[in-house]
Amino acid sequence: MSGITREAMLEMFIYETVQLLEKLEEITIRSEQTKAYSPEELNELFRVMHTIKGSAAMMEYQQISRLAHSLEDLFHFIREEKPVEIDFSALTDLILKGKDFIKRQLTGFEAGTDHEEDSEVLVAEIRSFLEDLKNPKTLPEETGDPAPESDAPEQEESLGIWGENRRYKVVVFFDEDCQMEEVRAYALLHQIKDLVSDISYLPWDITDGSNAREIIQKEGFTIFFRTENPEAVHQRLLATSFLKSLSFEAVDKQESNPEVLPEEEPVKTGPAVQEADKVEQQKDEQHRDDHSVAAGKPRQQSFISVSITKLDELLNLVGEMVIAEAMVVQNPDLKDLRLDNFEKSARQLNKITSEIQDIVMSIRMVPLSATFHQLNRIVRDMSRKLNKEIQLEIIGEETEVDKNVIEHISDPLIHLIRNAIDHGIETPAERAAAGKQACGKITLEAKNAGGDVLIIIKDDGRGLDRDTILKKAKERGLIPQNNKELSDQEIFNLILLPGFSTKDKVSEYSGRGVGMDVVKKNIERIGGSVTVVSKPGQGTMFVLKIPLTLAIIDGINIKVGKTCFTIPTIGIRSIFMPPEHDITIDPDGNELIMLRGECHPILRLHQFYKVQTEKTDFSAGIFIMVEQDGKTACLFADELLGQQQVVIKSLPNYVRQLKQLRGIAGCTLLGDGSISLVLDLSGLLDAFIAS
Repeated sequence: MSGITREAMLEMFIYETVQLLEKLEEITIRSEQTKAYSPEELNELFRVMHTIKGSAAMMEYQQISRLAHSLEDLFHFIREEKPVEIDFSALTDLILKGKDFIKRQLTGFEAGTDHEEDSEVLVAEIRSFLEDLKNPKTLPEETGDPAPESDAPEQEESLGIWGENRRYKVVVFFDEDCQMEEVRAYALLHQIKDLVSDISYLPWDITDGSNAREIIQKEGFTIFFRTENPEAVHQRLLATSFLKSLSFEAVDKQESNPEVLPEEEPVKTGPAVQEADKVEQQKDEQHRDDHSVAAGKPRQQSFISVSITKLDELLNLVGEMVIAEAMVVQNPDLKDLRLDNFEKSARQLNKITSEIQDIVMSIRMVPLSATFHQLNRIVRDMSRKLNKEIQLEIIGEETEVDKNVIEHISDPLIHLIRNAIDHGIETPAERAAAGKQACGKITLEAKNAGGDVLIIIKDDGRGLDRDTILKKAKERGLIPQNNKELSDQEIFNLILLPGFSTKDKVSEYSGRGVGMDVVKKNIERIGGSVTVVSKPGQGTMFVLKIPLTLAIIDGINIKVGKTCFTIPTIGIRSIFMPPEHDITIDPDGNELIMLRGECHPILRLHQFYKVQTEKTDFSAGIFIMVEQDGKTACLFADELLGQQQVVIKSLPNYVRQLKQLRGIAGCTLLGDGSISLVLDLSGLLDAFIAS
């Protein structure tokens, strides 16, 4: 069976186990808050650990399997006996310890380290907790060992098929969207190999057959074997991931056992075809078994798992296609030519390209729910260590953003939540003295705002102290000593500067002057922004404005001298050519323009980026009014080149470190083959105001 590598099986094991662990943590933390487990939640927790136990045993990771088995026994007892007195806090601690243990092991396996940490201590803790739940009760013939196959469903005894060393026939159907059916079939054989003998299976070429996957999808995976312990085999098969249905029956000795040799291929699909109807007939009976998956349920939608690497490659190809389309349509050789048929074809090409781009982008869009729910654990652990009562409310978790964007916002969200717990929320005594409820509240909300997504982190804590922030900022030289004209908004934003901290004492969570500046840098790196709003005694709110996607944007191309710049259209308010008399100069020598009764600063791009140009008079150029994070400016450029979808490419590190390239997000390739620098409006306006 060399056709299927251990690497493929390990990848599948890690992926599925991570998904199960996330579900385990979500249910556990929610149940701790409600001080109760619903029957559905207990069944789900039991199934999670049962599946992990079987998969780990198949992969020969015995420490994970032992740990999962002990938790499985614990959930089984709670589900069946329904004990009244449960220390939910201690139970949650144990479950999360188990989850962390398995997660550490998976991280090591993924990094190529197969060494398993010993789970004996944690297993002993779980067994001790289980004994406390059982109270002084003594079960018959108690041995102190794990309950033997406590997961065995009552239905098995009624099947009437068990016998001593009989022959059995199994037909397994996997979920339609599970993928890699031949790998799963191979893993299934591994699961039962130590319990069976005289084994054969159809299709026989699961490791290197070109059509094995199609046969399994259509007719199921059929196994013949002999065993003295059919109950144990049945249990292991039921632990199979993505199991749709399972047919398990004893067969007569006279029934032929198919060989697994290539020359016997003509008989390989016959028996499985006849079993399809039997599987359907057993749906109702199997539905009573809470360890199996009911077969034949209608599906609203089918899904497949796709490698992120492949999606990245596809997105890159779409980006290159967008550039190639622009190079064809905007080819300088076509200038001033009337080509009606070409223009018609170009419009059709643009339509198809746009549709492909939309589809690819939608594939990469994932909801924020997984990222948001991970923060429940942080809130729980920190509030316990700091002796604070805190509730996390999540709103808009179904909001979707690009997969790459999510990877960039995870760390900033963790920083902000930790900051809210450590700095913002008061202790119960302090909250009582302030007339507040003892339990503090942190709200995490996501919502769409045009081409951006707003993520709001709000707490009902003590708020920010304006005077303390201003004093600390002056002490650290972050602002001039004589600066007295800062608004509240500007003062609050000082906490985002590197090295700023109002805590005199360094703790496990804060006081080192790092963290909040990391939030700002990470968000700005993806073209986003951070805004701080606070009211003393009422709380603090951080608003993260992030783009839906990082790859392809709509932009306006402009020219300054011989240099091209691209401005994201989402930040443009207007484009105009003003009369000379609307331009004034303030006492400090700054150029301003009056527009609709308001004064706005003028940013000459040729001066800011030291670009040589002949168009220095305002009447000879064009103005682009841009706005970002509440800041506005009118950019002065030579001319407008037009609108285009652009693919942002990163600048080389040595180029990004040059001071004269402040406010540059990357570069792109224009239709005529020239390079254009993509402006980062947030960084550009910050640098302009600071100068």
